[in-house]
Amino acid sequence: MRSIGEMARDSGLSVSALRFYDRAGVLVPAWVDPVSGYRWYGPEQCEEARLLTRLRRAGMPLPDIRLVLAGWSGADTDLVRKLLQAHLRRLELGLSDARSEFSAVRALLEGREKPMTSPRTAAVRLTVPAAELAAALDAVRFAAGTDPELPMLGGVLFDIEGEALRVVATDRYRMAVARARATGHDGAREQVIVPAPLADAMRALLSGEDGDGPVRLSVDGDRVTLEAGDRQAAGQCLDHDFPDYRRLVRLPAGRRAVVDVPAFREALETGPVRTSETPGPDGKPCDLSVLRPAADGTVTVCADGEEGEAGNDGPNHVAVNREFLLHALDAGARDRLVLEFGAPTAPLAVRRPDAEDTFSLLMPVRLEN
Repeated sequence: MRSIGEMARDSGLSVSALRFYDRAGVLVPAWVDPVSGYRWYGPEQCEEARLLTRLRRAGMPLPDIRLVLAGWSGADTDLVRKLLQAHLRRLELGLSDARSEFSAVRALLEGREKPMTSPRTAAVRLTVPAAELAAALDAVRFAAGTDPELPMLGGVLFDIEGEALRVVATDRYRMAVARARATGHDGAREQVIVPAPLADAMRALLSGEDGDGPVRLSVDGDRVTLEAGDRQAAGQCLDHDFPDYRRLVRLPAGRRAVVDVPAFREALETGPVRTSETPGPDGKPCDLSVLRPAADGTVTVCADGEEGEAGNDGPNHVAVNREFLLHALDAGARDRLVLEFGAPTAPLAVRRPDAEDTFSLLMPVRLEN
């Protein structure tokens, strides 16, 4: 017999997943101690758990998995084969439908008239307080993408408009936006994507500057330059369009909670986690923290089983990548931050109480139950 911890280690399923599959009646322990409630699994159930893991990775629905496991050890495997064949057929049909829709979207994309863009005829020049630009880069750098298939996300957007310089970064799973004051530019709105290595070089250049001293930022064609005294960091911009981030940050107001960052960080680092069965950005499962905001403005890191019954988590529970949330707390650079919760499918916003225009957004992760 294996304990639930041993079963998790040997099967590859997390403890929380084993508990969920027990509650769902898919993989029920061979014996549960009536006094302690500890779950114990028989020797043959490890193979079933590994099979369950494979079927879930293939996207098979739980009702079918339940039948597959029920018929797995029987002499007649016809039912199992038919269930596998039926699911594979569903996947093939779904892929065929997706290909058709993508072909239609590509045709629409290719048929669009691209707006005529005139090349930049004059260099854009502005001055920015060194401390503000450094703080803005610190607030967003963690969210820059690293996927070579999406090079337009592999840098930091400099969005110059009026007396504001907004810097933005996103890797699809999180987004960070910050603002710094700018003077000297009164022309049209300009946007350039600064490659991540160049953004890091700019940040290093700012480290030696006085807090209130101005630095000069210029964009000339495809080249961007930051000058501080007689030193500079310069390089080519990325030749891509950045997504319209303004559309992505228009969120309906949600429930807000002010957290003490050191205490909240400790709760995240030492509190319960769930392992996502959906791979994260690096293709590996990630640790999730399930957060529950209360009416009194507090936030609880939920233990397994506290977040509600299957399919009934409710609007007050949000699961996020724990590592990403810790990064966002660091980037917030305040002892107190505001967490803004919407629906479970809406991004979690991490805001500064004293600077609403500097914030991070974290995409929630769907819980298996």
